Amino acid sequence: MSVKIIIADDHKIMRDGLRNMLEKEPGMEVIAEAKNGREALRLAEQLRPDILIMDISMEDLNGMDATRAITGKELGTRIIALSMHADKRFVAGMFEAGALGYLLKDCAYDELLQAIRQVMAGRTYLCSMISGVVIRDYIQRMRKNEASLLSPREKEILQLLAEGGTTKRIADQLSVSVKTVETHRQHIMDKLNIFSVAELTKYAIKEGITSLDT
Repeated sequence: MSVKIIIADDHKIMRDGLRNMLEKEPGMEVIAEAKNGREALRLAEQLRPDILIMDISMEDLNGMDATRAITGKELGTRIIALSMHADKRFVAGMFEAGALGYLLKDCAYDELLQAIRQVMAGRTYLCSMISGVVIRDYIQRMRKNEASLLSPREKEILQLLAEGGTTKRIADQLSVSVKTVETHRQHIMDKLNIFSVAELTKYAIKEGITSLDT
């Protein structure tokens, strides 16, 4: 049984090129084309394709809003974004809207075929040209989230620990008990999932909590 596909793009030359390539593939059938998001929505409701290849920047109704409308209707259509935008905001926006795949128009045609197969199998797909961007953004957000877990007092104690302070010296410096410092240190380690002073020091330097230049 063929995979039924709709192509939505505001450039006819792009639609024609994709149609010509996809129709040469066994088991794939392009059943319609749309020049904007509103037309893509109407065709998706009428034809219920398996796959809708969706451009983002289109007049009348953009691809992101069209994706959100289509997935909200639970038509069973899986959407793959095909865009010129590598910006993480567009990538995140399309996945939040319900897309299951995201490719750049500069990606190789083989990647589009791979994306269709992956999405049809119930998986998500990111083309190789933007997967690195998404991963780097994820790591940065994780680091920010980790740092935000620490209270101002915990960050203060983390800095003093990283700068070589002993529990007793930190307690005297902050006018608190040794037990209080030990409790804060344990909380810091638990929150960051780090369990040695050496690793805490590396983390503090990486996050700019200390530079150890003093």
